[in-house]
Amino acid sequence: MKHHLQPLLNPRSVTIVGASAQTDSVGEWSLKNLLKGGYKGNIYPVNPRYKELQGIRCYESLSDLPEVPELVIFSVGDHRVEDLLEQAISLGIPAAVLISPLMLDKDKAPYLQERIKKKILDSGMLVCGANGMGFYNIRDNVWACGFESNRHKTPGKISLISHSGSGMSGILDCEERFRCNFAVSTGNELSVTMDQYLDYVLDLPETRAVGLFIETARNPIGFIKALEKAKKKRIPIVAIKVGRTDFSAKLAVSHSGAMAGNDATYDAIFDYYGVQRVRDMDELATVLILFAELQPVSQGSLVTMHDSGGERQLLIDLADEINVPLTKLDKKTITSLESVLDPELPAVNPLDAWSRGGEDSDHRMARCFSILMKDPNVAIGAFVVVRGPESKIYLSYIDYLKKAHSESEKPVLLVCARQGSGFDIKAITATHSGFPVVDGLSTFLTGIKALFSYRDFLERKTFLSERIDQSKVDHWKKKLARKDIISESQALNLLADFGIPIARNQLASTWETALKAAKDIGFPVVLKTTASGILHKSVVDGVILNISGEEELQESYDDMNSCLGSDVLVAEMVKKGVEMLLGVYQDLQFGPIVVMGLGGIHTEVIKDVCFLLPPFDQSHAFSSLKKLRFYAMLENSHDISSKNILKFCSIASIFSCMIDQLRDDILELDVNPLVLNKDGCVAVDSLLVGVGQKKILTNKDRSTN
Repeated sequence: MKHHLQPLLNPRSVTIVGASAQTDSVGEWSLKNLLKGGYKGNIYPVNPRYKELQGIRCYESLSDLPEVPELVIFSVGDHRVEDLLEQAISLGIPAAVLISPLMLDKDKAPYLQERIKKKILDSGMLVCGANGMGFYNIRDNVWACGFESNRHKTPGKISLISHSGSGMSGILDCEERFRCNFAVSTGNELSVTMDQYLDYVLDLPETRAVGLFIETARNPIGFIKALEKAKKKRIPIVAIKVGRTDFSAKLAVSHSGAMAGNDATYDAIFDYYGVQRVRDMDELATVLILFAELQPVSQGSLVTMHDSGGERQLLIDLADEINVPLTKLDKKTITSLESVLDPELPAVNPLDAWSRGGEDSDHRMARCFSILMKDPNVAIGAFVVVRGPESKIYLSYIDYLKKAHSESEKPVLLVCARQGSGFDIKAITATHSGFPVVDGLSTFLTGIKALFSYRDFLERKTFLSERIDQSKVDHWKKKLARKDIISESQALNLLADFGIPIARNQLASTWETALKAAKDIGFPVVLKTTASGILHKSVVDGVILNISGEEELQESYDDMNSCLGSDVLVAEMVKKGVEMLLGVYQDLQFGPIVVMGLGGIHTEVIKDVCFLLPPFDQSHAFSSLKKLRFYAMLENSHDISSKNILKFCSIASIFSCMIDQLRDDILELDVNPLVLNKDGCVAVDSLLVGVGQKKILTNKDRSTN
């Protein structure tokens, strides 16, 4: 079935408005690139100053063309775009590439970009841009780009979609190990958005991996649908997402009008859909090369062989820092290695196999690498080297890889410790023969981590919300829609209704009812104010802990009554443990995001939390928890048992299902702390804001209370 983007990305005919003979102009390169790419359809240059360009007849205007082309490439200044676009729309041209930024020096509101966007949306025209570099449909020989480019002779297995022009060209044109079937600089996305390009490339038969350079998802619903499609097709996506810092996010707005969005939300989405997030262009290119050129990795971990002891130690340090597991060799592997190695070399992973060198060093190193790869605990292996004089890569290195792969049938690669292999013909040939050559230890390890992460993601079971009593869901939907402030007691009741353990508690409004509550619950107890409008009680001394008897309770109640009023909550004093956090916030683009991690009064300072898209199961909660810095402390705490860590993860899963059911009804929910101790896991404090409170909960309320 024909994709709806076909007129834009694989048109039967193309016109270039502003085609030119001026050296290095956008008009010249737009025409040259179509020819260089081997475009097979009709090409119609439009420029009244020329009779022909590059041996092709040139036309005075769009109305003079012998047919209505499917695609128009605008290679003209911003001051001419609006009129020419109107002509293209009136002729019924279905698609366009807009390279210019659409900015005029003395423009007036509505500004040029707004006017252009309205015309495009009203007409239904498919537009790549504006403020982009166009696209390369290498598989179908359509290069709609107005800038100098390499000759991409062979389409590859990678698709690249970038909001940044340099994010596309900076990878596509820098070397030949990275081969694309399709690449696009989407620019300001006046019409076609990243998710639509992603949907398109996922249908291309040779696509094995997709790279994204993201400023923001302008169509969140479409973005999620495209990620779901990639998940079903088991096609890995690797992404740079800019805007982690406030300054970077602000520059995203000035660059392309894109609000960067909450960075933590993107982490949650990437986690849910198996998107591998990377930090820079080197990592993006390397990870994509590994996904495209290697067979999928099976269970197991990494082995590396070196010709340098110091380099081996560096790799160990970096693997620990990046969290890449190194294989612990089994006894049979160790014995086999010891029979080959010089006696002074330890049979360990990573392995230094060089030592004395000598005439038989090639044979010994090849044998050692094959032995390593046959270890049953190994998933992938790499030979890590420093290139020779003049950046030379020795063919024997590639031979080691081929021999080890043929004997183990596991993926292998060559790693050069520094950059510079991208144009080496041996590196290019090996890479596209299934034996990638990559540069840089940290970049390589990031790639291995991504391979393992995606492998584990594919093995993760799809989780649907557990069945929840619909009457309870309906009850809370009505309650959350009201404008009344939701009390802590009500917030705790919400949790209890959905099966989350809470500290026993009772409301009281007099000394007598407070005493009765304390006796019912049993000392020691906690006393909390329930005065209206106070969201953070500890700030106003509205919480008194560990009240051990009647006399102490009366003194505490009288003090609180005199300052904050008579209404209080009496709750059990939960035994000491580790304070955990579960929360949710509503992202403006993507809806509810669950926050999970270390709780207590230092939550906002320590910030050791993860962000998850609901719903998720206990297993995924546990694997996410283990990635946090404080997990080692949690695991070794004398106050809790490993069984109750899993209990917390089960509660987190229940919480996520509740949020999924009430996704349109809860604005914020903060359960902090949940106390995790030897007895179990109990929610102690909870702050809940329902959708009905959106208009009455002012910023003043939030900042002063």
